[in-house]
Amino acid sequence: MMDWQALNLSLLLAALTAAILVPVSVFVGRRLALSKSKSLPVIEALIALPLVLPPTVLGFYLLTAFGKGSPLGELWQTVFGHSLAFSFEGLLLASIIVNIPFAMQPIQRGFEAVPQELRDAAACSGMSPLETLWKIELPLAWPAVLTGAVLTFAHTLGEFGVVLMVGGAIPGETKTIAISIYDKVQSFDARSAAEMSAVLLAVSVTTITLTFLMSRKIGRRLS
Repeated sequence: MMDWQALNLSLLLAALTAAILVPVSVFVGRRLALSKSKSLPVIEALIALPLVLPPTVLGFYLLTAFGKGSPLGELWQTVFGHSLAFSFEGLLLASIIVNIPFAMQPIQRGFEAVPQELRDAAACSGMSPLETLWKIELPLAWPAVLTGAVLTFAHTLGEFGVVLMVGGAIPGETKTIAISIYDKVQSFDARSAAEMSAVLLAVSVTTITLTFLMSRKIGRRLS
């Protein structure tokens, strides 16, 4: 039996993660692309850390940071009256942190590919950095931005380890489709697990395919 509640929660989590992370990645990724700092490799390594760190390890550190014994956890408890860990807000914050490299890296590479001569010409024409970003850089780097958004959305749908560590499996609040599939397998309900896996696979493939089609169509228009 399909767990629609878990699927809807996963879609909401993925949409909010992409909506928050992509605009941030545009400004931070552009800054990193233009940076000449010697500390840039260290910053890039920290951004890429969720790609190589085991999800359970990252989830443990996030759970420790969000728990009641931590400054952030205590502050959250005081302001909102409930724990940050094992809540949807904590799950969203953890999802944003886990997905930083999936959004940031392609967007940074997109801005690195924009010729510096265009930025120099825009500056000579009196355009502000914000105008240059909006009118020149984003129209050229949009495929990278779109790629970052899709990767973030698709990866959030399938995230398991960090979601389980930070959010647990509270139905309607933190139980995502990946956790629900795991529960079905544990209870030997292979048919339900297969149905939900097929739906998740279809959503992921459709999202990526539509993105590639749209990217090629707009790319042909621009060329």
